[in-house]
Formats: sequence, structure tokens, C-alpha cells
Amino acid sequence: MGDFYVCSCFYTHNFYIKELGLHAIYISNEQFLNQYSKVLKQHGYSTAERTQSILSQLENELQRRENLGPAFLHRKAVIREKYKMLHPEIFQLKTEFLQPEFLNLVNYCKESDATVDGVMLYLEETQGYIYITFFSFGPLYIFMLFGIYGHFLFLQLSMDEIGFNDFITTLRVEYMQHIARLLFPECGGGNLDSHKAFIVKYKVGEDLDLGYHYDNAEVTLNVSLTDSYQGGSLYFGDMRTVPLPDTECSEYNHVYGVGVLHRGQHMHGALPIYSGLRYNLITWMRSSKIRNQLCPMCNNKPDLVKTVGYGDGFTSDVQQTADVQQTADVCSLT
Repeated sequence: MGDFYVCSCFYTHNFYIKELGLHAIYISNEQFLNQYSKVLKQHGYSTAERTQSILSQLENELQRRENLGPAFLHRKAVIREKYKMLHPEIFQLKTEFLQPEFLNLVNYCKESDATVDGVMLYLEETQGYIYITFFSFGPLYIFMLFGIYGHFLFLQLSMDEIGFNDFITTLRVEYMQHIARLLFPECGGGNLDSHKAFIVKYKVGEDLDLGYHYDNAEVTLNVSLTDSYQGGSLYFGDMRTVPLPDTECSEYNHVYGVGVLHRGQHMHGALPIYSGLRYNLITWMRSSKIRNQLCPMCNNKPDLVKTVGYGDGFTSDVQQTADVQQTADVCSLT
């Protein structure tokens, strides 16, 4: 793996404030209070005492982002040293973990004459920009995964940190990339060279839902790992550049073990659950050929800052060819 980078906007943009339903730019307290004074007043944050809680959140999030690299390496080292993993056999992806329908789809996509129309014959459902595949882990694999991940749920670790980098890399390169090459060519689907994978948890009394947003990814895979909950459907609008008032949302109910594959720039959210627990494995797959041209978070040519691991999927190869530039424009701006 070569060097990967983040864009400098990682330290200034997209600071999510749940109370305000806002993804904000944060450079300093003064800048934030000036830029978002109207929003703050609309939500009743009209005094210094009221706004201090918001400012503390922003300061803590900036510190977290600045320490992300060293903290990532430290956690990986601690886990490697102190934990003996259950089910070591599941850290490498094997075909027996995957459903036959999904393997048939991937094998078709590898054929030289495969077409989008042919891919559609293997899909369970399509809704606009959404592609819902037959992808599935078997129940035994999911059971073993929770046997491992259960030790670390309270730490909110990424899959890479607990040893699944090779697993997710194999999933991305040998399986998902063949599908994405046909479905999402304008988003670099055939050149997905990095990823970020993590498990999200929704529970009554804790996180119930997720607001309308887009992902820091070219292609997203969202696999349902549980069926012991009610509510929590996904809803999808349009691509992120389409104004919200002009968007009609469609709803998708998760199916245990099934993966939803969609463009990262496709606006979506999760409705509240009202009973049980919901877990989903999220894999953000990234194409440096796309994002090297235009950062999807600040809409500028990326200002690179070196980091550890895959960072945000940028590389130092920022050669701009007409071919790649056109591809970047289509994915990012439609």
C-alpha cells in the first residue's frame, strides 16, 4: 500500500452538530459564531452559556481529528498485543462466507462481455440510483463476527483496527470492484483503491437514527447484520447537488445479511428504530482517481495532508487527464 492522504478540509469542514441538524465549517470559535449566528438563534442558542456546549463539541471533534492517526496506530497495537481473538479463521475472506447468488453475480461481472443490463438480472431490487444486491454473509459468519466485535463495541473501532483490513481489501478488490465497475463507472467503480469500514449501532435510548447526509466515498456498501429490531428503514433522496425541496425520498427496509450498494454522493438517512438493536456493516470504498481531482467534502482540488493508513483515500498522484477529469465531474456534480 502506498501513501494516502486527507484533504486539509478534514480539519475544518463537515463538523456535524446533531442539535442543529447541521454540517458546519469550523475554523475558530469566532468564525463559527459569526457564520452560524442565525442558525444558533433559531435553535435557542442566544447566550454565551448556551453556545458554549456547541463550541465544546466542535473543539473536541477538532482534537479528535487531529489525533486520529496516532490514536489509530495506538489502538491497533494494544489490540494486537493484549487480545486473543475468537474465531481467527474469519479474518480472511473465504468464498464459503458468501451466498451463492452473490458469487454468481460477481462471476458474471468478471466476464468481458458483461453489461449493466445483464447485471440488473442478478439484482433483487432497484430504486433510482439504489442497487440492492443478493450479497450476503451467512448467519454463522455474522455470529462469529459479533463474537469478536462485541469486545470492542463500546470503543467504536473501525474494522481495520481490529484486524479486518485484509478481509475488507479482498471484499473490495476481488468482489465489489467488479460490480461497481459496471454500475458506477463515472464514480471510479473500477478503481476502488482504498476503504473505510465500520459497524454502526442503533438502539432505543442511544443513537436512534441518522440524519440526511452523503458519504465520504465514491461507492458505499451497507450490509444489515441483525433482524431483531423494528423501524430503522433507510431513505434515499437524490444526488447531493439536487436541492432538497426538489427531492422525493424512497424508503428501503433492511433485510438481514443483504447489502445495499449505492453511490456515496447519493443523499440518504436512517429513520428511527423503536425497538430492539440494529447493527450494520458500512464500507466506504474510494477511488483516488476521482477524489484526487475534486474533494467531495469541500468541492475543491484537494490540499493534501499525509496521514496513516488509507486516510481519506487521496494519493499524491494528481495527474489530470481529460478522461479522468470528465469522470470526476460526472460523479461529483450530478
